[in-house]
Formats: sequence, C-alpha cells, structure tokens
Amino acid sequence: MSATPVAELGWLSILPPLLAIILAIRSKQVFISLFAGLWLGWTILAHGNPVLGLVQALDACVNVFADAGNTKVILFSALVGALITFTQYSGGMEGFVNWMTARGLVNSRRKAGLLAWFIGIIVFVESSICVLVAGTVARPLFDRLKISREKLAYICDSTSAPKCILIPLNAWGAFVIGLLLKQNVENPVAAFLSSMPYNFYAIAAMALVVAVILFDRDFGPMRVAEHRVRHEGKILRDGATPLISAEVTMVQAKPGIPLRAINMILPITVLVVMMPVGLLITGKGSMMQGSGATAVFWAVLAGLVAAAVIYRIQGILKTSEIMTQFMSGVGGLIPLATLMLLAFAIGDVCKFLGTGPYVAGITRAAVHPGFVPALIFLAACGIAFATGTSWGTFAIMIPIAIPMVEPLGLNQGLMIAAVLGGGVFGDHCSPISDTTIISSMASACDHIDHVRTQLPYALSAALVALILYLVFGFMHAL
Repeated sequence: MSATPVAELGWLSILPPLLAIILAIRSKQVFISLFAGLWLGWTILAHGNPVLGLVQALDACVNVFADAGNTKVILFSALVGALITFTQYSGGMEGFVNWMTARGLVNSRRKAGLLAWFIGIIVFVESSICVLVAGTVARPLFDRLKISREKLAYICDSTSAPKCILIPLNAWGAFVIGLLLKQNVENPVAAFLSSMPYNFYAIAAMALVVAVILFDRDFGPMRVAEHRVRHEGKILRDGATPLISAEVTMVQAKPGIPLRAINMILPITVLVVMMPVGLLITGKGSMMQGSGATAVFWAVLAGLVAAAVIYRIQGILKTSEIMTQFMSGVGGLIPLATLMLLAFAIGDVCKFLGTGPYVAGITRAAVHPGFVPALIFLAACGIAFATGTSWGTFAIMIPIAIPMVEPLGLNQGLMIAAVLGGGVFGDHCSPISDTTIISSMASACDHIDHVRTQLPYALSAALVALILYLVFGFMHAL
C-alpha cells in the first residue's frame, strides 16, 4: 500500500478517527463506524478514490495479522470467552458468588464496587489482565446486587491504564523508560518516578472512581443506567448489544455437579500468576523488558489448561464437554475480536496519515512557558482519543516534550506527566482503545453505552488535571 507523505495531508489526517468516534457515539453502530473511518482514511491516501480506498481498507484488515503482537491480542480476546464459559459451566462462578455472599463479604453495592476496584489495583502487571479479572469476578455480584454493567465497566477501566502508568514495575514503565532513554535523559528511571506526583489525570481518575463507589452518587448517562437497573430491573438497556454474547455470560452450571468456588478461583489465579512469569521469560529475566502481548496470550492459555485439568480430575466435565464449552466461549467473543481487528486497522491508517504528529505539531506554537504543560496534556489527550493508543501517544509526544524542558525552564517531571496523563486519558475512554473495548467485554455491556457513561467522569478528571497543569506550569515557569 502506498501512502501520501504526511506533509501533504494536514488537517485531513484527523478526519478518519474523528468520523469513527462521532459516528460510533451517535449511531451506536461501532463496527460500521470504525470501518467507515478506516475507509475514509484509505480513500484520502488513495487521493480521493473511494473504490481504491475500499480495497486498501479491506487489505488493511488482513494486514493487521502481519503483526504478531496484534494477532496474539486478538486471539487472547477470543480465548477469554472460553475461560468465562469454563468457570460458569463448571459451577465455579456460581460457587464463588455463593461463597462471597454466604460470608457477608460482599453484600452491598459499596462492597461490590470496592471489590472490583481492589482487584484492579492488585493486578498491576498489565491493563488488559486487570480488567479481565476484575470484570469476570465482580460481574455476577454486580448483577445480583442490581448494579449496572456500565458501572462495572467504568470501575474496571478506571483502575487499569490510570493505575498501570503509576507503577513502574510493568511493561508500561519499561516502555516509557525506553522512550526517555532515547531522548538522552540522564536517569530515565528517576525521571519517570519524578513524574508520578504530577500525573494529575491518573490520580484524579482513580480518586474519582473511589468517591463514586463510596458515596454511590452518579451523574450524566451513568445516573440513567443506574436508575434503569434499580427501578426497572434491567441490567442492560433495551436494544443494547453486549460485546460478549449471552451464550458466554448466561451459561448455567452443569446440572448435578457441586458448586465450588475453586473452579473459578484456580484458573483465574493461574492466569494472573502467569502474566509476570510470561514477562520475565520474554524479557530474559527482566519483567520490564518483556512482551505484554505474548505474556497475556500465554497467561490465558495457562488458565484454560489449568481449568480443563482440574475439571477432569474432579470428574465433573468430560473432555467432549470441555471442548464444547471452549468452542462456545470463543464463538461468543467473535464480535470482540472483530472490534479489536478494526481498532488496530484504524490505528495503522492513522500512522500512515500522520494524525498524531499533526495534532502534536499544533502545540508548538509560541506561547508563554506556563501554558506549555497544559497544552502538552491537551495534545496528548487529543492524539490518544483519536488514535485509541496511549503507547503510540507516548512515542509521539515524549520526543516533543523533552526537548522543550531546558530551553523553556520547565520541570521535567511535570512535562513527562503531562504526556503520560494525556495518553492515559485517551486509552481510558476512547471508543477505539483496546482497554476500553476489553472493559466492555469483561463487563458484558454495550460498548458505546460504556463509552457514553464513562466519558463525563473521564472529562471531569481531565478538567481537574488541566487546571493543575496550568497552576504548576506557571509556578515552575516564574
């Protein structure tokens, strides 16, 4: 595929992701919206030829699998469905819910929310695994206590990317440190650590979700969703299309078998433990140098194998039943895998279009140094929301932000935090972000409903962060 040089595109480069996002939010047809954005992007690159643009858009979907990392993430997303059906058909999920409620450990809305939040915090090695585990464990409890699936997706999402960027002992930290090293930052680890107190968006997002849980107060579309569940008993709105089908989320335990919590706890534990093990192996002894895509793929496979083994040992499932549930679970996650494919494809066309560099270049206007951290934050927010990738935003913005530190007399930690916080904002709430997509999947809610209900909270946290970047920007610039 040929691509027009970035210099010739300018503002046209932001149209495809902008179309996809606006169309998805307004029409609630996320698959059509993403492909429309993809088609527009390749049509622009084909000099306005819509037929050639369509051909190249279809080729782009196929070429997603040329990247081994993309393929592993898509396979991981589909295999998660099998793990969910395993834990339900084996009686593990129902046994876990009964175990929790019988002991009074989770018998209120507040406790259920704190459980989901706590699981998301302790599983810090990778954002997708954190969302998966928190959503899978908490979803049946949320349903029983009449808490909306949208609320669960928000809690899971708000404790994934925002938390991962505040902890250096994971792939996120390794990636950022590597980028800082390329910019000849003298001590990249210390520089990354110095940014943490200034990462106002991540801190505000995590604090806000705790406040929402403790005070049980909602606003915007989330309030409507909660009213629907509490007063109408509808877990999902009429016409909603969960990313994970009812064939996966509504599996009944096999009749006549004991309902044991261990049948859910053990596979999930193996999955969580295998994540850092996978990072250590792929990183040749260094977790921070490991491959996140490979580690999550290995982790979910290990969880599936562990589940199959203990079910056969207990004699509760035959091999044929295990395979039937495996195929049913994977089939139920085909919509998610398709959505991931389209998200990766539109991310690729944004690279060809130069969407990120164009938006980033807007921030280089001559302004007072005190405004620069806030502008860097806004630019990173825009890039990440439009492209759906925080890591891609980091790669674009850090080479712009770091060289501005010394000439403008700015605080290095503040500038790094502005980039990281803005990138996390997009990863946290963009409808084409893989973390946002997986949050919808793990919570079994409509993807656009998740985006709509979460966005007011994310924007509130972003507004707090923007004000603080202005305050601290001028404090350090004076």
